[in-house]
Amino acid sequence: MSNSTFGPTAIATPANLVTAARVAMTPVIAILVLEHGTSALGAGLWVIVSFTDKADGWLARRQGATRSGAFLDPLADKILVFGVLAAMVVKAQVWWLPVAIMGAREVWMSWHRTRLARRGISVPARPLGKLKTFFQMAAVLAMIVPGIDAVREPLSVSLIWIATGLALVSGYFYFIDGRRTSLA
Repeated sequence: MSNSTFGPTAIATPANLVTAARVAMTPVIAILVLEHGTSALGAGLWVIVSFTDKADGWLARRQGATRSGAFLDPLADKILVFGVLAAMVVKAQVWWLPVAIMGAREVWMSWHRTRLARRGISVPARPLGKLKTFFQMAAVLAMIVPGIDAVREPLSVSLIWIATGLALVSGYFYFIDGRRTSLA
């Protein structure tokens, strides 16, 4: 285990800087999607920004996890995924229903976590929630990467519905976790 450089209350950390950069890149990628649909630049930026999620996690583990990072990192994921998915809905590249279902789940999860946090209960990320985010990011990539026109629709539709299913299942387990913890 390494020594922490930053305490739990720190805000200006390298990990949070990477998280902020991820949020700042969201409108750039959304504009590329709106203007060009599929593009190598949009897909390349999406891959880079998607992998920064791992980079900020690595930095946080190495230099010290913070409460602000624990809040900002998943928020950045939501802004990134839903910012670009919203652009795709506008362009009719993805059906609004799975995006709305996943969005409703995220709003509910934020409310649920906030409600439990007020009682001192933390609901940490579950592997299913992380898998959901992976499938969301893979679905977006399948929709914007050029050169896969023959498989784009079945691939992206499959990935977005897998992500939607994982959103619902993981949301259920978060609810159960929160209930067990609050009853204990």
